[in-house]
Amino acid sequence: MASTSPAELAERARAAGRLGIDTEFMGEGRYQPLLCLVQIAIDDGDGGSDVFVLDPLTEEHDYAPLADVLGDPDVEVVLHAARQDVALLRRDWGSPVRNVFDTQVAAGFAGMRAQLGYEPLLKEVLGVRLRKSASFTRWDDRPLTEEQLQYAREDVVHLLQLASALQDRLDERGRLEWAREECRAFELIDDARDVDVLFAKLPRVNSLEPAQRAVARELVAWREQAAREADRPASTVLHEATLVEIAKRRPQSLDRLRQIRGVSEPTLHRRGKGLLAAVERGRSQPPIPVVGDRPSQPDPEDAPLIALSEALVRTKAASEGLAYELLASRADLQRIVTSQRTGEDEPEVRTLGGWRREVVGQELLELLAGRRSLRVGPRRRLEVEPVLEDRPVG
Repeated sequence: MASTSPAELAERARAAGRLGIDTEFMGEGRYQPLLCLVQIAIDDGDGGSDVFVLDPLTEEHDYAPLADVLGDPDVEVVLHAARQDVALLRRDWGSPVRNVFDTQVAAGFAGMRAQLGYEPLLKEVLGVRLRKSASFTRWDDRPLTEEQLQYAREDVVHLLQLASALQDRLDERGRLEWAREECRAFELIDDARDVDVLFAKLPRVNSLEPAQRAVARELVAWREQAAREADRPASTVLHEATLVEIAKRRPQSLDRLRQIRGVSEPTLHRRGKGLLAAVERGRSQPPIPVVGDRPSQPDPEDAPLIALSEALVRTKAASEGLAYELLASRADLQRIVTSQRTGEDEPEVRTLGGWRREVVGQELLELLAGRRSLRVGPRRRLEVEPVLEDRPVG
């Protein structure tokens, strides 16, 4: 399928200083997604791109040269909606991906909506229309059809030109470095399933007693091993809510295990003994206390302040030509409002850091402190105003 080796592609990418890349994968019904295709675009020197498709399922390649390029901070790696692609490539090729430029992220800084798809973005920026016809396909089946291969190529054939156009727009607005800063977060993406991280994310896990938490962690480790061996999603082996309930009750017999909601007869038959053995191992482990203070809980009276905060953020996003989602999420606003109510230190949320603080974060804190106000101005647009010192607040 690909007549050019990864080493040759790596050499061309270094000479060009950038490459575009996309992947096709299958995640349904698997423990982790399976990398099925890698599409690469490299500048052809005439304003277009040469496209290459690599098939890791049927072609034997040494991907180390390309992995080195992806990890080279001097080579720009262009992707669209990069998170899953970066995680897959890092896991399968064993190298982090540096110097990412995500065209979806860049679109948000160029005044377009966040999470804009590749096809509508191409149409809006370059006036290019794609004829997508193989989006729901089995990328792990071989041989691939010409229709599937054409679909895969189209995902990158205009990618570098799209990146260049967006970079020009952002440079004119003075936002290019903001976008690059945002894209640097992709360098930390990793889809490794760490047991301690998964344990910490369990629902209601901090409500368990320390001895029960030790059982819960052992159950997480058992579930990961079972899911990996069966190549199935961990949630299909044992649902998280059921796992926490088992840890809470710590059953010592199949009859006791059967009484727990969510433990089906097939699960009892196939995995009952393994579950009980995991519970017993957890019983023998040292208790795991909850570390640190539990975060303050939301209050129903926070809702109006969150709505007011969102109005400010949306106003600033519109005036600055930024996608709202780049500035704040509802969870960010909840934490900010909660900290103001409780008198706690500023929470570590993205809205209050870096360029976001300059754009909206500082004004948001002043609004919640009563030092700024919102009003409806001309053309029914919200305006942010300072509150005069002699004006009573509240």
